[in-house]
Amino acid sequence: MRTITGNGRRRVVTLAAALSLLLLAIALAVLISARQGSPPTSWPPGASMSPSASSPAATPSLSRSPSPAPSSIPMGTETPEAGQTPVRPPATLPPVPLPEPPETTAPPPADPFPSSLRGRDLTVLPGAGRVVALTFDAGANAAGLPKILSALAANAVPGTFFLTGNWAETNPGGVGQIVAAGHRVANHSMTHPGFTGLPDELIAQQVLGAEQAILDAGANPAPYFRFPYGERDARTIAAVNNLGYVAVRWTVDTLGWKGTSSGISTQTVTERVLAGLQTGEIVLMHIGSNPDDGSTLDADALPGIIERISAQGYGFVTLDALLGG
Repeated sequence: MRTITGNGRRRVVTLAAALSLLLLAIALAVLISARQGSPPTSWPPGASMSPSASSPAATPSLSRSPSPAPSSIPMGTETPEAGQTPVRPPATLPPVPLPEPPETTAPPPADPFPSSLRGRDLTVLPGAGRVVALTFDAGANAAGLPKILSALAANAVPGTFFLTGNWAETNPGGVGQIVAAGHRVANHSMTHPGFTGLPDELIAQQVLGAEQAILDAGANPAPYFRFPYGERDARTIAAVNNLGYVAVRWTVDTLGWKGTSSGISTQTVTERVLAGLQTGEIVLMHIGSNPDDGSTLDADALPGIIERISAQGYGFVTLDALLGG
């Protein structure tokens, strides 16, 4: 058996150390090679691994895909995540045409009478000159109508007849006779109530109800209205004005409606008319008979009244003189 000398022992130690270094170097080389073959932990989006030309099977090289074409999403819109629908701002709609502004409300129709007559209950015909208007109220019966129409016709005198709606409904033939003779018809309410105690709604019913009844009988009463009993105030005058009527009162009431039972006679009636004679005088008479004694004093006195007024140089007109007619 050979004995290893001191020099031989040193060679063995040196060789072992060299071999150890060689194995360590090989291990390091393998470790480095393994790390280079793994992709980075944060791989860039869009990068691809492709073999290197100089090292076909070794280290991969990184190459980025071309940048995508610019998005058509409008500026200000967030780029969506993959698989999500883009959020776009609302589309801009074409302007909606605005409706035409409404036409200005038409002004109320003008009064069918001069504005100077509004707010008044006339007691004379203003500016009419030497003329008289004979007016006849009809609210009860028609007992005096034949005499009245006869006297007016005989003297070619026109008259104005204030009819209630009830009278027109009860006496449509009488309305026809008045119109056929060329006289003027006017409005005296539907049922002849006092007006100052009525609300505006009932005033309208009274005035317009009478208007319709008279129209149905063949005459047009507008635009003249007489208050029943002469009862009126500023409110009721305004109410009838707003319904298209001018209020007409009288200069003198003959009081013939009181009848002989109250001490009235045809002479009394005539004297009252002549006592009030003036330019534009409006005379109030009645068609119906007194309910107590059946007298028709106004109808009986009418021929003498016409004669006496004519003798004083006065003519006769209807209320159309208020409108210039």
